[in-house]
Amino acid sequence: MRIVVALGGNALLRRGEPMTAENQRANIRIATEQIAKIHPGNQLVIAHGNGPQVGLLSLQAAAYTAVSPYPLDVLGAETEGMIGYIIEQELGNLLDFEVPFATLLTQVEVDANDPAFKNPTKPIGPVYSKAEAEALAKEKGWAIAPDGDKFRRVVASPKPKRIFEIRPIKWLLDKGSIVICAGGGGIPTMYDENRKLRGIEAVIDKDLCSALLAEQLDAELLVIATDVSAAFIDFGKPTQKAIAQAHPDELERLGFAAGSMGPKVQAACDFARNTGKVAVIGSLSDIEAIVQGKAGTRVSTAKPGITYL
Repeated sequence: MRIVVALGGNALLRRGEPMTAENQRANIRIATEQIAKIHPGNQLVIAHGNGPQVGLLSLQAAAYTAVSPYPLDVLGAETEGMIGYIIEQELGNLLDFEVPFATLLTQVEVDANDPAFKNPTKPIGPVYSKAEAEALAKEKGWAIAPDGDKFRRVVASPKPKRIFEIRPIKWLLDKGSIVICAGGGGIPTMYDENRKLRGIEAVIDKDLCSALLAEQLDAELLVIATDVSAAFIDFGKPTQKAIAQAHPDELERLGFAAGSMGPKVQAACDFARNTGKVAVIGSLSDIEAIVQGKAGTRVSTAKPGITYL
């Protein structure tokens, strides 16, 4: 079975942890221990988040003022390489020596007319006081937004249109390789007026990109691994209930928060609706059980309605 596993930020850095290389490696080791269990008999593609890593590079760039900060597309490429390296090494230490790996820098096309560019919402980089943020916004042309009692830069989060490296990903899978790609939603790119491809200052949602990746690879299963065991209604309240199975039309009507479960639900619904296959939202520690059909919220067009655990 061809499986795309989208690792959430908890696979790389748990909430509140210092952004050290040691912490990131330890968390990736936990993720790869689960992924190693589902490798036998399956073709695996691994996507991942990179928000904390891009944020760290932005902080480091802010501390070095001799040169202008590198653009977001370059920071995305840097983090894809770094995270892919650690995943390859940790997973390689668990699997047979003969299993091949490949990490691909993945360019993803977005539409210059995407409405997201008129309404930047994705926070990136360090926090600033209001005065600092307003000065930087004026100097650099940034959009800024409140973040608690501070301010941060915000950028657009356009929808992914095309994954440029989809053919080499397929070639590598056909040769038995485990492929790590589309990190952080891929490197956002678009064509300019001269039909030249260039990077842009944006962040593509990693779950939406993973759904597109799974669809274009004809994957049979999309696993969206996060830090909760399922999608819940009334999450965090005494009335919360975990969703066991849902038709995408019914699941979308529940209205999940845009800043947390919303993109994961949208990605799962898009994949299930467009392919007729199954997407599952669940815990990183349950990946083996998810693949066995024993855990997580399963999203499929096969059955109407919603059932709860």
